[in-house]
Amino acid sequence: MSLLRRFGYVAAWTPVFALLAGHAHAYSLRNWEIGLQQPVTPTMEHITAFHNLMMVVIFLVAGLVTVLLLFVIYRFSEKRNPTPSKTTHNTLVEVIWTAIPVIILVIIAIPSFKLLYYTDRVENPDMTIKAIGQQWYWSYEYPDNGNFTFDATMVDDEDLKDGQPRLLTTDNMVVVPVDTKVRLLITASDVLHSFAVPAFGVKLDAVPGRINETWFEVTKKGVYYGQCSEICGAGHSYMPIAIKAVSKADFAQWVESAKKEFARVDEPEPEPAPARLAQTQDTN
Repeated sequence: MSLLRRFGYVAAWTPVFALLAGHAHAYSLRNWEIGLQQPVTPTMEHITAFHNLMMVVIFLVAGLVTVLLLFVIYRFSEKRNPTPSKTTHNTLVEVIWTAIPVIILVIIAIPSFKLLYYTDRVENPDMTIKAIGQQWYWSYEYPDNGNFTFDATMVDDEDLKDGQPRLLTTDNMVVVPVDTKVRLLITASDVLHSFAVPAFGVKLDAVPGRINETWFEVTKKGVYYGQCSEICGAGHSYMPIAIKAVSKADFAQWVESAKKEFARVDEPEPEPAPARLAQTQDTN
């Protein structure tokens, strides 16, 4: 088998091997993995499909360019081409190397824009959660489920329990029901942050004075982790995100207990006690 034929065989099968390897890594989260996390939302499923398409395009383009380079090296070597051509322009070649990249970009742009609009926002969400970036933790509000709020701070290493990941576990988890379209409103109270949960396909900046919107719909029960993905200061590495997806019945029970445990956003602050002047005794 010639060298070019062997290379063509490898180039043809490389995208298949890459996709199989990506799927093999997707079903478990392991140290040092380089593949995407297993998708648990429709958004992440679309992102994964787009990623796989791009991998095929990249391998095909890289393979084609490499084959052309090897052909040029072989065909126009000094030994096989002692008298080189003096041609400086070739209209057909210039049209081809301009048209083909344009066609590739159009092929990429169509699913890219579809995915962009798909992840932007959702019509008629089932519930809304507001995430507020603080220095350095996250605050959450549930305006559709009692309008309560709570803070979620990172659990220190010495307080971690078995199975809880370091730098990702929080004292209070965000709880959401599965198979529910959740509108996520993201903002910040101080500096720029970024709300990112890889398994959801969610990554959006939290900007002070502005509310950004995205959405997700978890299809599998479990606990999913993320982190602030914007360098926001000294505590940037210590503001994780932990989201627990439960059944709708369990979520309803959690909401009832959360209403009693956490304060309401619109709960009025207690009025201060009226000032009283100290009475002095009459010494006369």
